[in-house]
Parts: sequence; structure tokens; C-alpha cells
Amino acid sequence: MGQIRILPEEIASKIAAGEVIQRPESVVKELIENSIDAGAKNITVILKDAGKTLVQVIDDGCGMSEDDAVLAFERHATSKIRTYEDLENIQTLGFRGEALASIAAVSKVEMKTRTPEDELATLVKIEGGKLIEVSKTSHPPGTSIAVKNLFFNTPARRNFLKSNYTEFKHAYEAFIRFAIAYPDISFELISDDEPISKFEATDFETRIKQIFGDEFFETLIPVSEKTEYISIYGFISKPEFSKKTKADQFVFLNRRYIINRSINHAVYNAYEHLLEKR
Repeated sequence: MGQIRILPEEIASKIAAGEVIQRPESVVKELIENSIDAGAKNITVILKDAGKTLVQVIDDGCGMSEDDAVLAFERHATSKIRTYEDLENIQTLGFRGEALASIAAVSKVEMKTRTPEDELATLVKIEGGKLIEVSKTSHPPGTSIAVKNLFFNTPARRNFLKSNYTEFKHAYEAFIRFAIAYPDISFELISDDEPISKFEATDFETRIKQIFGDEFFETLIPVSEKTEYISIYGFISKPEFSKKTKADQFVFLNRRYIINRSINHAVYNAYEHLLEKR
């Protein structure tokens, strides 16, 4: 008898989920990306126990039909790409079709979704990757996804989660990054029934003021450069208002948050002789 076995689908999906979903922050990120890709103009994020008990994202995007709502939870199910060539010209945040399947594999998910054309919304319930219910319900156009008891069926991963303070901090940072990158969208964050942040849709400059305050904005210098290959815009701080960490460096490529050592190093080099050591 050979040593190699094909893993049962249930175990394989849990392992795959662990690659995509590492903590509540991952759920917040993936669900907000889906809302943005759906054309939402208003996005609300609701957390309980820093997302361990509940991560809910509600949007007013295009919504889904019943068939699409069920199919969306299958692995590699995506509306974002069709052909190999599409990979060379991705215009959306999500495209792999892994996120919802991964989330559903390690949590209890309840999704309500409705297109503007439909009178009734579709309700889909999934527990640990198993479809429990598909029915009709009332809901405004758009989608609400409630992810409950994250990692309920993988205790080892649940034990790996940090304190509520730490997990909330990660989720909040993900929320803020999207709020910066998409000032034209209204964002709201509620944690344990307490309103935390609410940003009305606006322009880039006003969004920075909404998040960091008018006083902070006064310390910033606008930067802009456009060539035939790339256009760069944003704000940098005056040297006297620098900080000791990179925590408040936000770099976006086509509005997608990235961490890039070359860019960080370029910023550091530019400031090198203007700052005190460390």
C-alpha cells in the first residue's frame, strides 16, 4: 500500500482556507474588496469580539441573482476574469475566486443579496463549507454577508488568534486603508454596537482630513508627477512631523494597498539628511 493519499475535500478546503483567511482582518479585507468590485457607494463593517464572533459587511452594490449567490461560494468561482488574457489586465481587487469559499470553509456564513431588478433577496446559509439553506427574504438592493464564529471548526487556528485589542487593530487598519484609497465611497465601522468611524464620500484631500484631522493635514505637502508610464500623487509630511515607525506610510498601486521595500527605501533616502538618526 502506497504512502500518498488524496486528501478528502473537507480537509483540503480547510487547508486552502488557512492560506487566504488568517484572522478577522482577512475577512474584512476580502469582503470590502468584493463590495468595491460590486460598485458599492456605501459600505458598513460590523464587528463583534474584534471579528472573532462576527464580521459583517453590508453594501449597496449590484447584488447577485440566486444562482450566482450559491455559485459564489464554490472554489475558483469568480465574475472577475474569464480568460488567461484577462489576467494581464485585471481591473478588479479580487479575481481568484478563493475568498468566499475560504471564508465559508472555516465559519458560519449568512448572505443576503438582491439585484435592483429582483423583488426579493436570496438568503444563503453555509456552515463549515456545507450549504444549509437557500431561500427568499427581504433586503434592499446590495449584499450583506455575516461571517460568524470564525475558525469554529478549526480550534487550533482559533487559538492562534491574538487578543481582541490586537485583532481589532488589524481589522481597523485594513478598514482605514480602503477608506483612504476610495474617498468616493462612504465607509462606516461599528464594533460591539459602538460606532467607531464614519466617513462620508468626498474627495481625496477631505478624506485625509476625515481620518487624520485638519491639524495633521496642515503638516502635509502635496506631491505629483506624471509621465507616459506612470502617474504618482499623494502627500508627504514635513520632516519636523516625522515618526519613528513606518506605520503611517500608506502606498497604493492602482488603489490597492501594497508594501514595497524599494519604495520605502526611496522615501527613507529622500528624508535621510533631513531627519535625526532613528
